[in-house]
Amino acid sequence: MLVDFHSHTLESDGTLAPAELAALMRKRGVEVFSVTDHDSLGAYGKFEGQEGAATIVSGIELNTTYRGNEVHVLGYGFPLDAVEIGTAIAENRRQRELRAQRMVDQLSAAGYALDLASVRAEAGYSRSSLGRPHVARALIRAGHVATLEAAFRDLLTPGKPGYVPSLYMRPQDAVALIARAGGVAVLAHPGRLRDEDIIDELVAAGLAGLEVFYATHEPAQVAHYRNIAARHGLVMTAGADFHDPGHNPRGVGMEVERADVQPFLDLVLAAA
Repeated sequence: MLVDFHSHTLESDGTLAPAELAALMRKRGVEVFSVTDHDSLGAYGKFEGQEGAATIVSGIELNTTYRGNEVHVLGYGFPLDAVEIGTAIAENRRQRELRAQRMVDQLSAAGYALDLASVRAEAGYSRSSLGRPHVARALIRAGHVATLEAAFRDLLTPGKPGYVPSLYMRPQDAVALIARAGGVAVLAHPGRLRDEDIIDELVAAGLAGLEVFYATHEPAQVAHYRNIAARHGLVMTAGADFHDPGHNPRGVGMEVERADVQPFLDLVLAAA
């Protein structure tokens, strides 16, 4: 079964319009998918005739921070006008703006002339979801670096002049608000966690699922997180985390056994 519960568009840090992403899903034969833009629901309602290609489940990726670490919480199946989700989006957008301004200030002080307007321009109409990729693209356009990889490696990672740690809501709060909104909260890409102890804390806060099947998870990681999901009674999800055709050569869609994701589908379609 081909599914994809983790993808991004121009509404956050992806490079495709929502209809273009939906067309890719259709071409790949994806049966069910979600657009999970960072702190944005702007893609929904913009599929322009592609809706019939697959079942589309409402989704979002909320950025959170905890103990100095960035943790991403996925939410599914909630009403698009849920007040709790809207409040969370607004607060994270405010933090994104403050962070982007600090990055610009630090880079300019280090000799890499840049302004917030140029970063916003790279974000286009999604500028309310500003992030490091937009700063990186602005650096390229200004001629300071040649590639995204160079921008991150030399300027935007810890210890480099443009790095600013993120400061968002706690993941426990994100999990709880998704549940209050009637949605299903899932921990994204657990293989990227620095400290897996957080999973226990999130389960206590109401976490419902784990992204066991992820584009860069090795088979041993899949087995590991499958066991964790079983131990905590969590549903399993699958996501390619697609952003851009050039930087995600694997494309969209994850092939999984239907039985592995059916409990999630039952839960999220019931919530919807």
